[in-house]
Amino acid sequence: MVLKLTLEYDGTNYSGWQLQPRHDSIQGRIEAALERIFAAPVRVYGSGRTDAGVHARGQVASISIPRPFEPSELQRALNSILPADIVVLDISPAPDNFDPRRTARSRVYEYRVLNRKVASAFEYRYSWLVRDQLDLAAMNKAARIFVGEHDFAAFRSLGAEVMTTIRRVISSEWTRDADVLLYRVEANSFLRHMVRAMVAAMVDVGRGKLTPDQVATILAGLDRHAAPANAPPGGLYLVEVRY
Repeated sequence: MVLKLTLEYDGTNYSGWQLQPRHDSIQGRIEAALERIFAAPVRVYGSGRTDAGVHARGQVASISIPRPFEPSELQRALNSILPADIVVLDISPAPDNFDPRRTARSRVYEYRVLNRKVASAFEYRYSWLVRDQLDLAAMNKAARIFVGEHDFAAFRSLGAEVMTTIRRVISSEWTRDADVLLYRVEANSFLRHMVRAMVAAMVDVGRGKLTPDQVATILAGLDRHAAPANAPPGGLYLVEVRY
């Protein structure tokens, strides 16, 4: 029986989604909880690998369970075992061939920037504190450069093996809510660290350190060393996977 899980988690205390030897991961925690319930190993397949410190409001995963189990009861059982910073939002039956990564049409990420002079006792784990005044209009001009199909080699993690660095960005926009600038981006898929690299470049545009035209030049140049260092992981959220 194949089931689809929708999850949210605070990634602060974890090495990321993926299982890693001697590291505490989201996938590892869920698999350990499932093994307690079924008294047998159960592999969890995620829609994507969020990195260390990155959060999720809508991660999707699939499992194939060894015996029938009412989805709502399994949800309750998992949430009673999992730590408070990992929550199963929903479990539903899925087709036998459901693959949460390969069948996804697109993924939506958000990035939070706290734009004020002083830190926040509540936001410090969940946003990037930028004290410089930021030009939202200029950042949105840069954000629009990323829309469409482009080679994002300049905005990725070096050393990550992928078949292609071409991705299609469907939407890319900044909005402001008081002191928080929220970036929302949807694409067919993302390269490792792609969103954080894009955010860093756009924040530099907001600071006046780069122009939107320079961001376009960096994108076209395909050189990772030409782009700024990644924005911190704590401001990044996987918010939705669309099928």
